[in-house]
Amino acid sequence: MKRWDNMARVFTKLGKQITIAVRESGPDPDTNPRLRVLIQQSKKENMPKENVERAIKKATDKDVSDFKEMVYEGYGPYGIAMVVETATDNTTRTVANVRSYFNKHGGSLGTSGSLEFLFDHKCVFRIAEKEGVSLEDLELELIDYGVDELELDEGEILLYGDFKSYFEIQSYLEENGFEIHAAEFERIPHETKPVTDEQRAQIEKLLDKFEEDEDVQNVFHNMSVE
Repeated sequence: MKRWDNMARVFTKLGKQITIAVRESGPDPDTNPRLRVLIQQSKKENMPKENVERAIKKATDKDVSDFKEMVYEGYGPYGIAMVVETATDNTTRTVANVRSYFNKHGGSLGTSGSLEFLFDHKCVFRIAEKEGVSLEDLELELIDYGVDELELDEGEILLYGDFKSYFEIQSYLEENGFEIHAAEFERIPHETKPVTDEQRAQIEKLLDKFEEDEDVQNVFHNMSVE
């Protein structure tokens, strides 16, 4: 059941991102780079084609409420900084829910922009390895396009680049025949904060509440990994 829940969440998240991408730059993948990558990503995640078509149609349907991307920042228990990214058709509902999750789990919602300085905003591409291209050569080539880190991860290459360099990196990869599996934005903490097992369990209860909320797209924090 947990696997199906996770799949449903991934499909919901991708569907909203597709709708937002279409509203911003139109329904034609040939002229909408963000949509092009999201369609590729949906195939990789085995998202049904009709779900993709529904998300695109939703963007062009004037009777459907518009999604807004809103970012909320706050502190969880034990001073753990959290950035909550949402896509919502009702900001009043979403901010009320986010505030209540923080309050009920020993945290507090902060003001917009108050925690941005604790994180680097990055674009992250997940691509297939390409025969005859070494990681070192690719890294040297991509430095000029805003990429600052590459790593291998389970047979795929992860590229980390400046948030503003997203389209330049995507253009290079497409023009040079790289298969893009996913392209997302992440907020990577400058420093992580150690916690005890007991503290971690309490913080993870708050993260689970965010995870269960359909308006929430991503949550980033500065808690150290186990």
